[in-house]
Amino acid sequence: MTNKLLFIAVAVATSLFFNSCGDDDPVIPVEEEVITTLNYTLTPASGGASITLSFQDLDGDGGNAPILTGGTLAANETYNGSIELLNESESPAENITEEIEEEDEEHQFFFQSSGVNVSVDYNDQDENGHPVGLLSTLTTGDNSNGTLTIVLRHQPDKSATGVSDGNISNAGGESDIEVTFDLSVQ
Repeated sequence: MTNKLLFIAVAVATSLFFNSCGDDDPVIPVEEEVITTLNYTLTPASGGASITLSFQDLDGDGGNAPILTGGTLAANETYNGSIELLNESESPAENITEEIEEEDEEHQFFFQSSGVNVSVDYNDQDENGHPVGLLSTLTTGDNSNGTLTIVLRHQPDKSATGVSDGNISNAGGESDIEVTFDLSVQ
């Protein structure tokens, strides 16, 4: 009788082991990072005070409206830009910028202007030579008013046509954050 119990116990244990390795195992999803704050700091190349375009939404989608701070830039000027991403729903705030730097092959920022006379060029790249966008150069033209939209894409196809030049239409991937700032050039 003990041999029979031992046989049943081994059979049950073996069955559990092989069944646990099957395709029915739950897949634990990788959680996306929470981004509550985006700061785009623009420092004039000719000197002077920096301007920070800022987005902050501490309670996420819904609830209170996000706080957006646009800016006024000098006409015909070049600015050195840097992006900072934070999760301020945690204490202390988590710096998401560091994760983007570590996973730069899987991320790219896109800059789209509408009505405002600005252009943005990338000043950083991943180890494959593709742009990231944490660092940039923003160049203004003549006086104008409009918007600048900044989009962070997760897992874009960086080798697709035009993507290395900042064209988001072929990028694919998913947007981690998309923010539109009012911008004036004077």
